[in-house]
Amino acid sequence: MTLPDLPFDATAILAGLRPWIECESPTYDPAAVARMMELVAFDCAALGATVEMIPGRMGCGPSVRARVPHPDMGKPGILVSGHMDTVHPVGTLARNPFRIEGERAFGPGIQDMKSGNYIALEAMRQILRAGLRTPLPVTFLFTPDEEIGSPATRALIEAEALANRYFLCPEPAHANNAVTTGRFAIARYEITASGRPSHAGADVKGGVSAVRELAHRIIEIEAMTSDSCTFSCNDVTSGKWVNCVPSFARAQVLSMAKEQADLDAGTAKMLALAGTRNGVAFTVETTVVRPVWNNGQPETMALYEIAKGLAAEIGMELPCVSSGGGSDANFSGALRVPSLCSLGVAGAGLHTLDEHVDIPSIVPRTRLLAGLFMTLSA
Repeated sequence: MTLPDLPFDATAILAGLRPWIECESPTYDPAAVARMMELVAFDCAALGATVEMIPGRMGCGPSVRARVPHPDMGKPGILVSGHMDTVHPVGTLARNPFRIEGERAFGPGIQDMKSGNYIALEAMRQILRAGLRTPLPVTFLFTPDEEIGSPATRALIEAEALANRYFLCPEPAHANNAVTTGRFAIARYEITASGRPSHAGADVKGGVSAVRELAHRIIEIEAMTSDSCTFSCNDVTSGKWVNCVPSFARAQVLSMAKEQADLDAGTAKMLALAGTRNGVAFTVETTVVRPVWNNGQPETMALYEIAKGLAAEIGMELPCVSSGGGSDANFSGALRVPSLCSLGVAGAGLHTLDEHVDIPSIVPRTRLLAGLFMTLSA
């Protein structure tokens, strides 16, 4: 195994990362995501990579694919895949600005997962500056829609994964420095309720409220949560005029299970809710599915053992876990491409206004990625 002695510096990395954090990029704002991708494309080009901006679709922003110069460029190698969208609306920066407090750096999307993406590029940048060459060609793929299940980019991610030997995903590190070697299955659904409108002041009894029925259904759906399959509802919307009895309401549902069979059973329960009740028509549509990435697959564990050995050279323990919460490694892992996830920076508060990374973890995790780039071979 090769662990090159490269001059990684946390202060310099944070300075380079700061413009990424201060470019807010919520999934549902494709223009904002496009601005983020322009920053990413520039940094990849400055690295010396061949950069493609891949147009967005399905209302999402574009993707960036960057291929590092290599004699075998175009042949199967290492794919680093990460997302640049966040769950934080534009304006969150005012409440959680980029800042350094002690050994923590804060900002929207800093842990999930802009810091991980940045250190992957930094690892390659220092490799190239040192005049070193990786055994395999390395491709970076940065996507705009992971936070909503990657509906627009799944086919792209799967195609790139199948074209390479290894799939590395710098999602946030787990507690105790753990990486991910398996992920649960996930499904998303859109549920809608259609009632009968009326004037809420003059004829409130003449209407049938879709909102009221949807509220009952949400309680019913979340009550289906068990140890084997969970359900959570959000993104609840309806009309804006309170003087109208609402005739339409909708929400999204997220379901997660450790086993694919449990998720399939949960899907059957969801679809069985469709129909008319209390004068309100209810529909259920499956929108996005992430397949289970079974923990302990031989090809994944062989890759993990390499990473664990490199981490030991740094003096860093590297446990592994199977995790809830999806990532794009669900796709590569389900395809049996050797995959390792959660290679990014340690921290806490992801998806909250306390999102931060632990600065002492930056250099060791960057060095680990550099070691993987310099060790993985055909």
